[in-house]
Amino acid sequence: MRISVLTGAGISAESGLKTFRDSNGLWEGHDVMEVASPQGFANNPELVLDFYNQRRRQLLEVEPNGAHFAISDLEKNFEVSVITQNVDDLHERAGSSNVLHLHGELLKVRSTFDEDLILDWRDDLVLGDLCEHQSQLRPHIVWFGEAVPLMEVAIRKVELSEIIIIVGTSMQVYPAAGLIQYAPVNSKIYFVDPNPALVSSERITVLADRATEGVPKVVKEIMGLL
Repeated sequence: MRISVLTGAGISAESGLKTFRDSNGLWEGHDVMEVASPQGFANNPELVLDFYNQRRRQLLEVEPNGAHFAISDLEKNFEVSVITQNVDDLHERAGSSNVLHLHGELLKVRSTFDEDLILDWRDDLVLGDLCEHQSQLRPHIVWFGEAVPLMEVAIRKVELSEIIIIVGTSMQVYPAAGLIQYAPVNSKIYFVDPNPALVSSERITVLADRATEGVPKVVKEIMGLL
């Protein structure tokens, strides 16, 4: 049985990772376009690099939580694809082996000369850190206005899934929010979020829980299908 798990900021927040997007839309006091757009990077690269350096440092201080581990447990019995909007590596650290990062990865950087030249990176990234082509390195993050290169792969995974679990995401940020439209008509959908954007139906089971509470319940129910 194939399962796709779509995750957002809510699952990582329970590990103590700040979502860094406030209710007023500011990211750590910055307009999103200042720190998460190609224009912002061109205008003030030092500000952008510092913003992601802070995110990277924080990531290295936190650990996966029970929701991450429950999702990885599904791999013991099912073919599981994790499709995440998150840029952290908490799914991987919890043991998930098939993780698709729609919005990039915080612990990687890439060349501004060749976007396919991607490097693992755990330290601060500063002006003067260059790739082999002597071009500045940038965070390996999909910024606003940039294409989501793995979207087609994610769509295909959802299309082939019999069960879809949605965790910790408002399902408001596109294109990721549109993935649910590709769910097969006979698939079963679980939605776990304290403030769910969906309502329960014959096909959809909504759990108005935090990820660490709701995901283990879903996993237990799915294990019961064996």
